[in-house]
Amino acid sequence: MLTVQDLLEIRAIDGLKIIAGEKGINNKISIVNILENPDAFDWLSPNELLLSTGYIFKDNVELQNKIIQELSEINCAGLVIKMKRYFDKLPQNMIDEANKCGLPLLELPLGYTLSNVISIINEKASGRYDLLNRQALDMHNLFFKITLEGGGITRISSMLSGTISNPIIIVDKDWKLLNYSEHMDNKILIKDSLDVVSNKPIFNKKFTDTIPDNLSDMKKSIKRIYDLDGKNIICRIMPIAVSRDIYGYIIIWQTVNELKEFDYGILQQATTIIALERIKAKEIEEVKLKIRHDFFDDLLSGKITSPETLQTLCDLHGLNPNYMYYCTVINIEVKEVEKFEDMISGKFKMDNIAQKCVQLIYELSYKTKGEVTCFHRNNRVIVLVGQSKDRPPITVTEAKQYATDLHEELVKKIKKTFLIGIGQQYKDINLLYKSFSEANEMIRLMQQLNEKNDISHFEDYSVYHLLDSNVSVPELDDFLQKCLGNVLEHDKMHVTSYIDTLENYFYNNQNVSETSKAMYLHRNTLIYRIEKIKEILNTDLKNAEELLRIQIALKIYRILNKNM
Repeated sequence: MLTVQDLLEIRAIDGLKIIAGEKGINNKISIVNILENPDAFDWLSPNELLLSTGYIFKDNVELQNKIIQELSEINCAGLVIKMKRYFDKLPQNMIDEANKCGLPLLELPLGYTLSNVISIINEKASGRYDLLNRQALDMHNLFFKITLEGGGITRISSMLSGTISNPIIIVDKDWKLLNYSEHMDNKILIKDSLDVVSNKPIFNKKFTDTIPDNLSDMKKSIKRIYDLDGKNIICRIMPIAVSRDIYGYIIIWQTVNELKEFDYGILQQATTIIALERIKAKEIEEVKLKIRHDFFDDLLSGKITSPETLQTLCDLHGLNPNYMYYCTVINIEVKEVEKFEDMISGKFKMDNIAQKCVQLIYELSYKTKGEVTCFHRNNRVIVLVGQSKDRPPITVTEAKQYATDLHEELVKKIKKTFLIGIGQQYKDINLLYKSFSEANEMIRLMQQLNEKNDISHFEDYSVYHLLDSNVSVPELDDFLQKCLGNVLEHDKMHVTSYIDTLENYFYNNQNVSETSKAMYLHRNTLIYRIEKIKEILNTDLKNAEELLRIQIALKIYRILNKNM
């Protein structure tokens, strides 16, 4: 096994001499590389011997010291600098830093090319790879055996921690915790240092933002420092990737031992096996999700008629068939997605938005008096709220208040436009499909009528629903013309807005002050308009039957006006 000491005895590179860092003279060399880029540290591996002309740091003392420090922390074998190009002699600050870090700093005579030196050293070092390859194959077989036996990520993590003698953290692509394994010699326990909750982000955003986007292309581990209340914890981060797809990350909580070349080889083996585990878990989850989706689709369409089947499926999917339920449907406006050129990008974007909505709704489930079940279909999020029949039913006001709370949080955190429709509460779960239909109907009517409110309960639009669903358009139009035809004609001929005035007048319970304020009109102007409307309709707007007919006609106007 080639060491730095062995380099000094190679006759083909006579004149190579060590200037500083003699403590690392027995450092092992696995490969030789050229260092001419100050941003290359993430690409380096332990036991690499680096060659350089010194051009990148010839005039930068700070960078000279940083290079020595970084190479030492990565456990590189040493740094060889070709002399007489940019240095007649090595700077004293580099010599001092190399001695301090124990990193061999060597001088290469001018007469050698870097490529020739690389060729000579690699030829000498090649014999040791047979041993490393055999050891790597043994570990691969052991990982593969764990996978075949169904040990999963937990056993892989435990074995990996023991093999490389350091604690291990495994997260998914969103940095949510999948598993972690402590090490018996670890003094800074992961469970005491981080928020170790499964499927929740374990590191802060400041830390994860330092990870390069192209980490899967690098196919190497990178070093990052995690600030733990003033303590700097070295973390080695390896992507769990197949091709360019990242399935997660392995983080070595390097608090016990420095990693050696063999350890990095083991990490490469582990990432492949864990990636397979993640792919398998994803496929299983997709099957479960499809079964769950099919159940809710059947439930909300009223297809499940057998009580026994309903009981079994509810138990399987976490619903209580003895509860009474109501349904809330949240419509996500799709304008943001429509700008995507292809349908796949649009669907992916919408699924991400909808999933964030679902997660936020579960976080806010404490705001309602019932138990929340939430899922999404395309651009709609469905919320089922169930409660025991022993408790008082949830009132319309309570249901709307919960929807208002959801709407405020969704707009604030998701930053999209939402419409929320609420169905009635039903005592039997097999009638839940009616509540779902009502909630969807509310969204349709809000979109059709183009009103300002974003939240509606079925009872808010019961008259609209009755008229729109049960009376033909010609009959509706005939009723409208008989009641308000003269006002419509006046608005058309004289470009007035008496219909709008009449709508606002009834919306504000015939209160002149409130109506004038809502319409930004002077009180006298509004009174004048009301008097003109009374004159056109030949009524004093006091007869209860007449008022009912006018209000129904106004609702018909809203329905037909949108259609027209």
